[in-house]
Amino acid sequence: MSRHALDELGLGPIWIRREQLAALAFDTSDADTNEAIEAAEVIAAPAPAPASAQIPTPKPARPSNKAPVIVLPDARTRAAPAKIETSQDDARSREIATLDWDVLEEKIRACTACGLCEGRIQAVPGVGDRTARLLIIGEAPGAEEDKQGEPFVGAAGKLLDNMLAAIGEKRGDGVYIANVLKCRPPGNRNPQPAEVAECAPFLARQIALIQPTVIFAVGRFAIQALLKTDAPISALRGKVHRHGEIPVVISYHPAYLLRNLPDKAKAWQDLLLLADQLTEHPRK
Repeated sequence: MSRHALDELGLGPIWIRREQLAALAFDTSDADTNEAIEAAEVIAAPAPAPASAQIPTPKPARPSNKAPVIVLPDARTRAAPAKIETSQDDARSREIATLDWDVLEEKIRACTACGLCEGRIQAVPGVGDRTARLLIIGEAPGAEEDKQGEPFVGAAGKLLDNMLAAIGEKRGDGVYIANVLKCRPPGNRNPQPAEVAECAPFLARQIALIQPTVIFAVGRFAIQALLKTDAPISALRGKVHRHGEIPVVISYHPAYLLRNLPDKAKAWQDLLLLADQLTEHPRK
């Protein structure tokens, strides 16, 4: 979909002009700078659209020229419950698998299973509707998330909120947001396999408690944890994958999109596919 078409839909503020790139100054290697926050506010501020361009309903129509390619698992995968690869401490995993919400969050906040606990301000369990039909899974908390104890609260969070608004969804309203890692890696470095394995029982229990109808995974490490693949995002986009019986739509992480503006057009197509899945899989 062209930028002109997005502007006609009243979605222009989400996909900013390329010449504004220099103004973003977004750096995911440390805390969000004031410039990044200001840039996100520019993205977040809705521009008035002409009356003729108002969207009659919050849900976008399925694109008529492209049908999503569905990647279905084989019968054995569909019959077995989905598993996220965990550490070798089976007793710990079994215990976590029995926890209710309140105790689960207490366990996450007090977790010392890996070295990330030494440098965190606080763990970030997740936020939103505990009976959500849409579960959004990111990679790991950043500096602002570590301070506030909530995922996606910096510039990337503002962009994520706008992305959700573009398809008629809202943080906390039928939506739950979590990360693969519950603690911030030092300097926002990439998650390490051992850290992902230690956090995996927490994410698996969150999925089991929420029982979402659709999962939206953003970022390479979230996608790898759910789909067990090292294929690039570019090769996985545009298809509906499965985590057990749950449809999974994948896309780029909002922090990546802030630094790579041309890929926002691709992310918009991912959002349309996500909207289709939410329509096809309503809450039972």
